This record gives sequence, structure tokens and C-alpha cells, in this order.
Amino acid sequence: MIKPHGGKLINRILDGEAKEAAIERGKSLPGISIGQETLTDLENIAQGVFSPLEGFMNRKDFQSVVDRMRLTNDLPWTIPITLDVSQETADLLRLGSEVALIDPSGDLAAILYLEDKYSFNREDLARQVFRTTDDKHPGVKKVYSMGDVLLGGKIDLVKEQPDPYAQYNLSPQETRILFKEKGWETVVAFQTRNPVHRAHEYLQKCALEVVDGLLLHPLVGETKSDDVPTDIRIKCYEVIIKNYYHPQRTVFSVMPVNMRYAGPREAIFHALLRKNYGCTHFIVGRDHAGVGNYYGTYDAHYIFREFEPQELAITPFFFEHAFYCKQCGGMASNKTCPHSSSEHVFLSGTKVREMLSRGEVPPKEFTRQEVAEVLIEGLRQKKEQAV
Repeated sequence: MIKPHGGKLINRILDGEAKEAAIERGKSLPGISIGQETLTDLENIAQGVFSPLEGFMNRKDFQSVVDRMRLTNDLPWTIPITLDVSQETADLLRLGSEVALIDPSGDLAAILYLEDKYSFNREDLARQVFRTTDDKHPGVKKVYSMGDVLLGGKIDLVKEQPDPYAQYNLSPQETRILFKEKGWETVVAFQTRNPVHRAHEYLQKCALEVVDGLLLHPLVGETKSDDVPTDIRIKCYEVIIKNYYHPQRTVFSVMPVNMRYAGPREAIFHALLRKNYGCTHFIVGRDHAGVGNYYGTYDAHYIFREFEPQELAITPFFFEHAFYCKQCGGMASNKTCPHSSSEHVFLSGTKVREMLSRGEVPPKEFTRQEVAEVLIEGLRQKKEQAV
């Protein structure tokens, strides 16, 4: 089976006596309150999703990732994983000490072993990671709202948070065990933050023709406010898998990682995380992890050229934009279809949301009817609850 990124699957979750001792120590430690997004990153570090990271990045690794898309040991890594605080809070903390990280409910979530605290350049971070300094970009907006100081150091997780999607949230260790039980040597992962439509299904099944299994692996961390709510998306995944996917060749699991909307850099990041889950291949579609018009249509493909295949060690599958062609009578792409775009059925996300909000079912060439019905009913209920 493919090795985790860096060669070892990290586990920073305390249990037994070590956990009890940490909880007792935490009562007398200086504390920092962390929000849900930081808490999500914290749990991903602890569970090995972010292997080889064992904590929040120190200054050298942070700057190396921003400047070179690599950790200081030259291992590819494209997204900084950081813990930000105010200058006032940082001044109260001593290097080499332990810090209690407090979750939104007021409980001890983890212990931080403080190794570093440092300032950073917001514009430089935004420009290099997101390729823009425009604060209308959701990732850049978050950068500008960060505290002035970043804390670095290893962590130990004390409290795992309640998970509404626990039945589908398989850890990297669990997916690796499952793939081994199924006898899968090659596994392709598909990343999405949206319901699966016909173009997605086409890409997944094309890839599945040349590997042993498919991991349908939607992201369920923090996303944009206008994305389809997670609970509705889960129902969409359930219904499409039940009706249209081979049960012996498909695993459905969620990935609790926050969207950064960093486009090309995030494509590499998502590929490396799937490597930790045991996947050997990763589908990179059109405008992966994009938002607005900040990235070129296939920039997320081109960035893979900046790394040697053996150092990523997960094989990307590059797909062009897929659509239904009326003349071909099926799904196709610009590589396979010779017909005019006037024969292609493609709807923008905005157009689909408008149709669904009116209770209209998008054409069957775009989405499965079962999925459309789930979306219409789910969005109707959300609207009624908001009144």
C-alpha cells in the first residue's frame, strides 16, 4: 500500500492515563480559545490527515511553504497550517511552555507545546498562496482577519469533538484498513464540495475503469455560505451511490477539512491528503478548489508540473470539462467530442441553484433526477426553517 506523506501516519490523540494527566495539567496552563476552523485543523493534525505535520507550523516551515511550496526538509507541502493569536496574547506565552487550547464549548481540546511565535506578512501570504491580495477572495479575507502572531509547536489532542457525520468519517487509518480488506491496490479519490452531477459521475467512472476502487471523498469542513449545506449534500451522495455506483468498487467517506479556495496550491494539498488516506490516484478537474475568476481553468493541472512525480507519489488524473452532448448521445469532453458547444448541456452552479430554488428539476442530462429531488426538498425545508 502507498506510504503516507513523509512515510509515517501521524497520531497525536491522547488516551488512557496520558489523556487524564493532560486534562489535569490543562487546568493550570495558560489557555487560548480557538474557533471551529482552527479546531478542525487541530483534529486533522492529530488524526494523521495532515501527516507529516505533528502540530502548527513554526516560522521556518511556514515561510518555506509560502515561498517554496515545501517544508524545510524539502517535502512538498503547499498550504500553511497555522495558529494565529493577538500580539497581547502572544506576549503572555513563554517559549518551551505548554498552552491549553480551549474549544468553543469551553473544554480543553488539546495541549500545544509552544516552540515558536512569530509575525508574518499578510500581503505576501495572500499573494503567494492565493495569487491575489483582493479581500473579496474568501481565503484572502480570512488572512487579513488573522491575529498578528503565529504560534508553532506540536500538539496532543485531548478531546475529540462530536461528529454529526461520524458514520461516514473514516480516518486515514480506517480507510487504509478498509482498502486492504477489499484487496484494492490502486484507489482513486474524488474531491468535491458540491452534490455529484452527471459530469462528476462520468469522470469518476472513467477513472474507475483503470483502478481497483473509488473513494468518493467530499469535503465537509468550512465552505462558503452559498455552497449547498452539508446535510443536504450527504443525502445526495447517499442516493446517487445507492442507484448508480457499484457497491463492491465504491467507498463513500467524508473529509473534514476546511476549504481554502487556494486553487492550484489546494489541488496539490488535496492530493497529498488523499495519499495519507491510502489513495494512489487523485482526480483533478476543471478549476479545482477555485473561486470567482482568480485562477485559470486548468491552473490546478499545470501546478503538478512543478513537482517530480516520485516526490508527490500519488498519480493525478487530469480531466477536461465534461458535459452531455446531444449529438454524441452521452457524456463527453472536448477531447472526445467533435460537436459544437450548442449541442452541449452545461449549466452553471448559479443557474442550477436558481432552478432548484424555483422547484424546477434540472435536465436529466445534467443531473440525476433522484439527486435533484433531494436538493429541491432539502432547500425547500431550509427556506421554511429560515422564515
